[in-house]
Amino acid sequence: MAPAGALGAFPRRCYLAREPTDPNTPRRQTVRAVARPNGMPMTTPIDNIRNFSIVAHIDHGKSTLADRLIQATGTVALRDMSEQMLDSMDIEKERGITIKAQTVRLEYRAEDGKDYILNLMDTPGHVDFAYEVSRSLAACEGSLLVVDASQGVEAQTLANVYQALDANHEIVPVLNKVDLPAAEPERVKEQIEEVIGLDASNAVPISAKTGLNIEAVLEAIVTRLPPPKGDRSAPLKALLVDSWYDAYLGVVVLVRIIDGVLKKGMTIRMMGADAVHGVDRIGVFRPKMAEIGELGPGEVGFFTGSIKEVADTRVGDTITEDKRQTTSMLPGFKEVQAVVFCGLFPVDAAEFENLRAAMGRLRLNDASFSYEMESSAALGFGFRCGFLGLLHLEIIQERLEREFNLDLISTAPSVVYRLKMRDGTLKELHNPADMPDVMKIELIEEPWIRATILTPDEYLGGVLKLCQDRRGVQIDLNYVGKRAMVVYDLPLNEVVFDFYDRLKSISKGYASFDYHVSDYREGDLVKMSLLVNAEPVDALSMLVHRTRAESRGRAMCEKLKDLIPRHLFQIPVQAAIGGKIIARETIKALSKDVTAKCYGGDISRKRKLLDKQKEGKKKMRQFGRVEIPQEAFIAALKMDD
Repeated sequence: MAPAGALGAFPRRCYLAREPTDPNTPRRQTVRAVARPNGMPMTTPIDNIRNFSIVAHIDHGKSTLADRLIQATGTVALRDMSEQMLDSMDIEKERGITIKAQTVRLEYRAEDGKDYILNLMDTPGHVDFAYEVSRSLAACEGSLLVVDASQGVEAQTLANVYQALDANHEIVPVLNKVDLPAAEPERVKEQIEEVIGLDASNAVPISAKTGLNIEAVLEAIVTRLPPPKGDRSAPLKALLVDSWYDAYLGVVVLVRIIDGVLKKGMTIRMMGADAVHGVDRIGVFRPKMAEIGELGPGEVGFFTGSIKEVADTRVGDTITEDKRQTTSMLPGFKEVQAVVFCGLFPVDAAEFENLRAAMGRLRLNDASFSYEMESSAALGFGFRCGFLGLLHLEIIQERLEREFNLDLISTAPSVVYRLKMRDGTLKELHNPADMPDVMKIELIEEPWIRATILTPDEYLGGVLKLCQDRRGVQIDLNYVGKRAMVVYDLPLNEVVFDFYDRLKSISKGYASFDYHVSDYREGDLVKMSLLVNAEPVDALSMLVHRTRAESRGRAMCEKLKDLIPRHLFQIPVQAAIGGKIIARETIKALSKDVTAKCYGGDISRKRKLLDKQKEGKKKMRQFGRVEIPQEAFIAALKMDD
């Protein structure tokens, strides 16, 4: 979350003034710098503070709207503006997605002549980063719901707006991209009212790209969103929203003040972690760090202190003053649970220590990423890592390779299974290679998800077939205008491989998909092992449903047959469940012409050489090692139907 750049001196405070203009011409905003005494901000009344987040589906224009709001309020000089101001990571700018929720403080003079502080939280749209959204929403009282006026309500729009409603937010609908030829604002307003149940009659029509009607959004924030509540004289009570590691400042903690005042030099206590720290700096984001003297009720800002590790700052913890503590703790957030696991191994075994150090540093800035050491006979030493979804896995792997210059192999992604043992104990299985003897297992439970898919009508048949092929159970099917909304229960292990890619392929990119883990259900699951020359390859072990084991095993064997180079002896590639072989392919031996030097003479000379070669190949097959190239692992793990 941390914006690039070290902590600068507190800048001159800016507020918006209006130039006197001809009444017939539109009013234009200008920015006038006003120096405050000692560089300290004047206290803003709590009624003039607005905390809000922007929620939307992917690519509906959250980050672009945030850029326009920053520009319109003069928070950043025009020469310093860039696209996606709040997306600080290179990978965010390249992919055009938000990964970390960002915060920025805007100062705005409204039409009523009052100065307002607007604390904006720009949130991710992708389902894998829903935990970032929930944290941001807890620090706000209202949300801007951005909907693309040409595409309408999508699956993730629903998921994010329901999260905002659960957080008791006041919601202002904003119709973006109204300047596009395909825009249908009236139809989209009807969709919002029909699907979400929000009154969209006074939705704000804008174009975040061109800056059309941005001032109306600022006025809607001021007039339609509620101010925060809080008591300045009460003991300090603050919510720890996020924390990350900065190379210059140490641990930076983002907080939302509920009651009381957080001041520089104060000694604070983190009630959940039961730790005491001193406060060295207090500041806000504009969007670069700017130091101030104190944070009052309703304000959002950061502080740094004598905190050595991010692990010491639990997200959702309650912060209070050590000498004058608050009586009750805030409810906090649910613990983040990893849903997808895979092994990450360095291509070069000598890079293992570098990988360990890189993971430790990455963990400092991403508390939802977990890892523990594991070893594999095929791949050597590596780590078993937990992620919130496949995009999260992809982002972490790309960051490790790019930021730390590592070459990595990832094993097949798997989910967390629950094993009920015959002795009455419960076990969690993260790695199929660690599965105990089947005779000791009474039953295996797998995680199921509740998936919501929105798709144009012409692709509905293909989407339903895909869900049925993945053992899905249909819950609901209805129409939102011309688009079908399908709700399915699906086993998570059928989704983690390539479900999203297949869905986009079937619907030509028009279907949108959102899910949450609902429960665990008993499944007829078996461990499928891959054997190369009768040796099990643990990195390719997987748990599959019995009905799909044969087809999956055959596909893997055919793939490995093409990927493993030929040796001087014949190599069998087999898929097995326990002791039963369910699929087999054979890699033929390279033939060396041992009779090339023979010319003329008796046939028995050639026969003798051929028999000797045959014996040698038999011995090689018994003792020879099959070298599986790293590219073969990577290609084999990219399973497709």
